[in-house]
Amino acid sequence: MKDIIKVVFVIIGTFIGAGFASGQEIYLFFFSYGINGLLGILISSILMGVVISKTLQIIKQNNVQNYKEFLDIIIHKKKKEKKLPQTQKFINAQNSKRNSEENSESSIVIKLINLVVNTFTLVTFFIMIAGFGTYFAQEFGINQLAGSFVLATITYIILNTSVRGVVKANGIIVPILIILVGIIGILNLKNIPLLQIKNYMIPNNDISFVLQAILYASYNSILLIPVLITLNKYIKNSKQINKISILSSGIIAIMSTLIFLLLTKVDVDIEKLEMPAVYVVSNMFYILKYFYGFVILGSIFTTAISLGISFVQNASKNEKSYSHIVLIMCITSVLVSKIGFSNLVNLLYPVFGYLGLLQIYKIMAKNAQ
Repeated sequence: MKDIIKVVFVIIGTFIGAGFASGQEIYLFFFSYGINGLLGILISSILMGVVISKTLQIIKQNNVQNYKEFLDIIIHKKKKEKKLPQTQKFINAQNSKRNSEENSESSIVIKLINLVVNTFTLVTFFIMIAGFGTYFAQEFGINQLAGSFVLATITYIILNTSVRGVVKANGIIVPILIILVGIIGILNLKNIPLLQIKNYMIPNNDISFVLQAILYASYNSILLIPVLITLNKYIKNSKQINKISILSSGIIAIMSTLIFLLLTKVDVDIEKLEMPAVYVVSNMFYILKYFYGFVILGSIFTTAISLGISFVQNASKNEKSYSHIVLIMCITSVLVSKIGFSNLVNLLYPVFGYLGLLQIYKIMAKNAQ
């Protein structure tokens, strides 16, 4: 059970980045669709649970060590070879050239997807570093670069301890984040007039919320799958995988719903708020304002280290290159943080949401065999 909890905390730590904790993601993907958004959260959470389960099964069954190997399995759809009659062997030999050409094309696709996902993982890591600096600049007037430098330095230290350090850090921070969001969410529930909640959330016949729910799970899977691969050694069997997927998706659903309900207390034009959840906490639960600040910073931190380890392990070829990549990545993250947190999010997340749909399809198709 100990290893299960460790894996769940890393999954949650990767999932609840700055966009989630600030309420911006929940608003864009769910709350903006009214009460239908609650159904969207359910759909998205279930899909995330299925993707986590199917992915871990593939990783464990094939002892996957990096993201390229994972892509090779789900795209090539390799099967165990069986003993064939002589005539069948002859037919297979005749088709070998054609199969070789198809595999060559698949290899190009694998390399392209691997490059794109590595790029997205790295850029999202940069987004987290930028978001950390932005929060300190907005709340405390500290230079944005200084805040980014602090997180980059801490991340550099933890990444040099490899996966063990990332798992340990998530094991400390994520439970605190879950408890704080739970406390604030429960306090908020006491103040919501349930009979009047329909005034905040107007149902409609627009079913586009379903697509948004799928896209939310999709772009999160782009980031999550490379992280899951790094956790291979913590998973022993299918029973553990089932427990991990159920616990993870359940926690994601509950936390998403609590933040969704928190947004019903926004009393200004919510579209103008970059961090609507922070606005509500600051106005209604002033004492908890700084605690929620910890939620934001903790979410950024856990996502940054989880994405950092997945990128470095996938990009490095040996221990020497690992340490070099960590150093270059952390230095670069501070330099590009000046681009801005919101600009990076708005530009890249929707694009990768659609890209993730292909990956989810391939995962489902692989397990359906």
